[in-house]
Amino acid sequence: MADPALVVCGHGTRDPRGRAAIAAVVDEVRGMLPGVAVHEAYVDVHGPEVGDVVAALPRAADGGRSGVVVPLLLAAGYHVRVDLAEAVRERPDVVVTGALGPDDRLVDVVLDRLSEASVLQGASVVLAPAGSSDERSQAASRETARRLGQRSGAPVRVGYAAGPRPPVACAVTAARIDGAAAVVVASYLLAPGFFQRRLEGCGADVVTGPLLPDPRVAEIVLDRYRAAVR
Repeated sequence: MADPALVVCGHGTRDPRGRAAIAAVVDEVRGMLPGVAVHEAYVDVHGPEVGDVVAALPRAADGGRSGVVVPLLLAAGYHVRVDLAEAVRERPDVVVTGALGPDDRLVDVVLDRLSEASVLQGASVVLAPAGSSDERSQAASRETARRLGQRSGAPVRVGYAAGPRPPVACAVTAARIDGAAAVVVASYLLAPGFFQRRLEGCGADVVTGPLLPDPRVAEIVLDRYRAAVR
């Protein structure tokens, strides 16, 4: 019996660097799963659209599970709970896993980005996700910020690139009002694109790069897939 196919589903971006970064993760996962059909898909901006990819998956001959969709998204917001749920609605043989985060390996990547940026001792940190109207997604971002604060020993607050309050620029201002000598925005985005550029213009002293490239992201995708096919 063949293993279920894997659909790695990203958000989508018009930035060619962002597209290349996501495609590289899919290729990395493909190399980790020899013999498994691994497909690239997106929920927004450009194709291949996840609904089309799921619809094209061959059904398992034994009537069992045919596919697993792993969201290449850092938190489970609207796209996971609505868009991906809709994509598999007519395919009960295909399951959607949880998002990539919260996961301590993602915190490790953020810490590495802070180290690479030579963050000043005593700086205040703003963890900057893309943002979602879904409260559960916001709670996941706050949990990641809590873990980052525990690991780094620095004060960490959340500021969003878009959507919910506080916007990242307001979070930076609030940190300065609270007396921070320097403010660092820790990007909690997977890849370069519109939101990363927004972070870079928010007025922080330092803005770290996005999480990719990093092999730990592919490892999390692999773990989500393996948990779903057990």
